[in-house]
Amino acid sequence: MARILPVASFDCVVFGATGDLTMRKLLPALYHRFRDRQFPETSRIIGAARTAMDEEAYRRMAEDALRLHVPATSLDAAVLQDFLRLVHYRQVDGAGEEGWPALIALLEERPEQVRPFYLATSPDLYGPICQRLARHGALGPLSRVVLEKPIGRDLATAREINQAVGQVLPEAQIFRIDHYLGKETVQNLLALRFANPIFERLWHADMIDHVQITVAEEVGVGGRGGYYDRAGALRDMVQNHILQLLCLLAMESPISLDADAVRDEKVKVLRALRPIAPHEAHLFSVRGQYTAGAIAGQPVPGYRTDLGLEAPSLTESFVALKAQVNSWRWAGVPFYLRTGKRMPRKMSEIVLEFRTPPFSIFPREAAGMQPNRLLIRLQPEEGMRLEMMTKEPGPGGLHLRPTGLDISFEKTFGQRYPDAYERLLMDVVRGNATLFMRRDEVETAWQWVEPILQGWEDRPEAPRPYAAGSWGPSAAIAMIERDGRTWYESLE
Repeated sequence: MARILPVASFDCVVFGATGDLTMRKLLPALYHRFRDRQFPETSRIIGAARTAMDEEAYRRMAEDALRLHVPATSLDAAVLQDFLRLVHYRQVDGAGEEGWPALIALLEERPEQVRPFYLATSPDLYGPICQRLARHGALGPLSRVVLEKPIGRDLATAREINQAVGQVLPEAQIFRIDHYLGKETVQNLLALRFANPIFERLWHADMIDHVQITVAEEVGVGGRGGYYDRAGALRDMVQNHILQLLCLLAMESPISLDADAVRDEKVKVLRALRPIAPHEAHLFSVRGQYTAGAIAGQPVPGYRTDLGLEAPSLTESFVALKAQVNSWRWAGVPFYLRTGKRMPRKMSEIVLEFRTPPFSIFPREAAGMQPNRLLIRLQPEEGMRLEMMTKEPGPGGLHLRPTGLDISFEKTFGQRYPDAYERLLMDVVRGNATLFMRRDEVETAWQWVEPILQGWEDRPEAPRPYAAGSWGPSAAIAMIERDGRTWYESLE
């Protein structure tokens, strides 16, 4: 059984309380932690949004969301009713002055509570909300503010947001959330590398040929079309999720698991990334946009149809990049990154491909020689797989084939693992920022990404089309195959 470490009583205020993130992720995450008795019944979950409704109407809305998004096997009727009694609602205008006195009065009923303020809103509201919280005296030593990505749409806007929030709160009380860092497998990267010398001694350029990181989604832009067409895959996924994964793969050992010790090492990786100048963007990046196709045997529309666009859009729904980390450990090892919507299946996977032997003692008829690979699966099933060559059983001579040593965390340990948001929300209450991004991480990531965006603007070519249900445009395949390598696509 996994240990459950109780947290202190809290008042969690969620701005954007009627939005998709709150209904689909935050409320279910808090319900699961309540069901497992990780926080006391003196805690409160306070929804804040501009929508006019009373507390009972919001509780009904929350109950509908929980019944929709929590598996029936986890939904206990009595626990659900107890949880809903913790749910409150206040109508508040984050950009104006309406509703703030009622919210502040509710908070002042329990001044001793830890106060996480979760900003599930548009990033342009982060500064105004934080400044109003400060003006109304709602911020103190037990306050934490959680900022959802994206933090800005470029380096300048990221700095503006960080500056506005930093004026009213110290860095230690600002939690920039990236839910990928809450996944069990991502945290296991630290254990895999730094608790197992057998792997750490292989974790460098002498042994690793290249690294691939793939984050693929089956869905299209859906209801996020308005946001997505202004952002695109590079801003939406690479600047945060994928670069964070790269940091954990490439970082050196921190001196401890203290939040700043870990984040110091991640920033070093970001600073060591070889810059891609605007004029080089077309050499080291490929962007694509999905057209009509089929996924799981069902027809799906193209990007423009999903958004109802008449004119062409230059926004990419797919991006592939070749990155390099200029350090002694990683010199000469390419990191191939790709992410896209309307891919054949939902899958997030890291592949470390090891170098092949300099000479093979096996005869040609043994066949089947493939490089050793370590596969780290983030979704849909979190786990790891080490692929190695073994002899095919039987008396028919020496024939080799790849076989895998598999670890599925849920099957291995026989229990449900908390969702990323469950773990991260409890870390916010504790004040543990290890799995959250620091200001300099966000800004350094933007410094690397921004010249690529500039290069695309300088050469305003349409994204390369790829059929929905494929692994992206052929140019992404050509980019990696020019180096004599190929994208790994598991058959699972």
